Amino acid sequence: MSQRQLFVTTALPYANGKFHIGHIMEYIQADIWVRVMRMQGHEVHFVCADDAHGAPIMIAAEKAGVTPQQFVADIAAGRKPYLDGFHISFDNWHSTDGPENHELAQQVYLDLQKAGLIETRTIEQFYDPDKGMFLPDRFIKGECPKCGAKDQYGDNCESCGAVYSPTELKNPYSALSGATPELRTSEHFFFKLSDPRCLDFLAQWTNSGAVQPEVLNKITEWLEPGEDGKPKMGDWDISRDAPYFGIEIPDAPGKYFYVWLDAPIGYLASLKNYFGKIGKDFEAFMADPSVEQYHFIGKDIITFHTLFWPAMLYFSGRKVPNAVFVHGFLTVSGEKMSKSRGTGLDPLKYLSLGMNPEWLRYYIAAKLNGRNEDVDFNPDDFQARVNSDLIGKYVNIASRASGFITKRFGGQLGPISADGEALLSHLRDGVAPIAELLAGRDYAKALRDVMALTDRVNEYVDANKPWELAKKDGLEGRLHDVCSTCIEAFRVLTVLLKPILPNLATQVEAFLNVTPLTFANAQQALGPGHAIGDYKHLMQRVDPKMLDALFEPPAEPVEPKPLDPDPNASLPGGEALAPTITIDDFAKIDLRIARIDACERVEGSTKLLRLTLDVGEGKTRNVFSGIASAYSPEDLVGQFTVVVANLAPRKMKFGVSEGMVLAASHGDEKAHPGIYLLHPAAGVTPGLRVR
Repeated sequence: MSQRQLFVTTALPYANGKFHIGHIMEYIQADIWVRVMRMQGHEVHFVCADDAHGAPIMIAAEKAGVTPQQFVADIAAGRKPYLDGFHISFDNWHSTDGPENHELAQQVYLDLQKAGLIETRTIEQFYDPDKGMFLPDRFIKGECPKCGAKDQYGDNCESCGAVYSPTELKNPYSALSGATPELRTSEHFFFKLSDPRCLDFLAQWTNSGAVQPEVLNKITEWLEPGEDGKPKMGDWDISRDAPYFGIEIPDAPGKYFYVWLDAPIGYLASLKNYFGKIGKDFEAFMADPSVEQYHFIGKDIITFHTLFWPAMLYFSGRKVPNAVFVHGFLTVSGEKMSKSRGTGLDPLKYLSLGMNPEWLRYYIAAKLNGRNEDVDFNPDDFQARVNSDLIGKYVNIASRASGFITKRFGGQLGPISADGEALLSHLRDGVAPIAELLAGRDYAKALRDVMALTDRVNEYVDANKPWELAKKDGLEGRLHDVCSTCIEAFRVLTVLLKPILPNLATQVEAFLNVTPLTFANAQQALGPGHAIGDYKHLMQRVDPKMLDALFEPPAEPVEPKPLDPDPNASLPGGEALAPTITIDDFAKIDLRIARIDACERVEGSTKLLRLTLDVGEGKTRNVFSGIASAYSPEDLVGQFTVVVANLAPRKMKFGVSEGMVLAASHGDEKAHPGIYLLHPAAGVTPGLRVR
């Protein structure tokens, strides 16, 4: 098989929150496929990025008191534990706010404009006079025009399911300010998807095998004419008005690309960013007709990826995807996930409980078949399948044979007789068809076939009973033969499971003392005399207590029960203790050691001092503190203190305060005057965290 060149992506997660289990399911599906391709000897470039633009991020950043760039950077900083934790093998993780995406998005737009597929129109939309901005549909609320339900979004009703335009809402209001929005006109830019050229191309591309049959059935209706004879798929509004966090439209001041135009271009931008790191020519790679491009996405974003995206690429003169692989949603015990009902599956909680990430990789793979279908996580089925398949069938093969090889035969494999060779031949014959199932993303069928092979091996073990052979005189040769067969079989099975269980496969490679396993070397026997290492337990069983903890609903906050007043009791520091918090609440506060490099009084204030702090960041911070009555500025310079380092910047009359220093005082300041700045022990340095 000749080597293929593959460019593979998953959908870009929106950078306004942590990964959820739906992201992890998609990444696992794509990661398995990428590993299959690499095991077949193909060149694969697997990239992703944060989807960083749009009004929701701009608004969330404003509420957090940070810039949109900092908001996105903070979200991106939390990605690694998920990706590493579930063994996701992306080559590169980038951001759509990177320079590569700005350049590529503007160039794609100019190419579409040159093709005559961009036009401007004056449209009418809601404007928030208090916020001074046009409102996205999801930030407009009102009464549903169909059923009258209150507080419905500007694009659809969650009560009756009706779809409508924001201007149809009754009594609309801004979800940002509560103000009554005004209808105003604005010039917008449109990608002419209804152009016959686009419709003809999309009809051809979608029927080329680039999408699954069930996806084709869904999107075909958009390409067909409606009752008025016009295509149901209208032109696409690709612009938004300032203020907007995004990429500016060339030669259009105050206009920005709608986030969904530049987001998929982020696939190309991440690849270009990666190639810049490894010294590979991006333009030459993408111009190579043999390069294949694949996208893994969820069914909720089909329209953008199977209609808008390929048309953008084709009419801007770029390579179109070879295929878009669509998967369904993940449910828990047949229900939509809900944290409050205990049916939410938090990926980080899963890992924090010590649950093996490869249990989840295996279980999800065993449910995926390459079609656009929902996947259900059933805790009882999860426990039974992992314990039975992985422990009872697969790992059990190595554990039952390796001890005899190590203790009785110096860790070396021996000759294999005819019945063992027949078994191994059967297993090796299964490698190619199972690899094809994996390449076709029918992981469920592939794993059923793998488990059928493990059953054959375990039947062989049960028929030969090595534990009994070991007790009988004169049967050393047969014991060596049977156990060597088992180890050879275990290696072949590990080859087939390696894309799903990459970490375990690495442990097996070390245990068997072999080079990295591939589908090709599955056909080669280790042979007599090959030395293996000491067997160490490869995988634990699923503990049902872990599953109970995983789906335990979050505890309701408990207010401390007020105590009967005791006239003889004194309140600590002159005030009652605050309500009880959890360790998770405390962990949100980032306390750092800071050195006071400069300090001065604030003109116009009798209470404030302006502190210049070094918190170990390579730059200083400006913090205002109401301690002027207790300290002279010159007394504080060079002193160390403690600062709340992750407090949102606060704009004050005298400037922006970038944190808060900690000081103690009595609850009754008049009766017990005094402010005491916290000073850490000698030997501290700026930036140390207080835990």
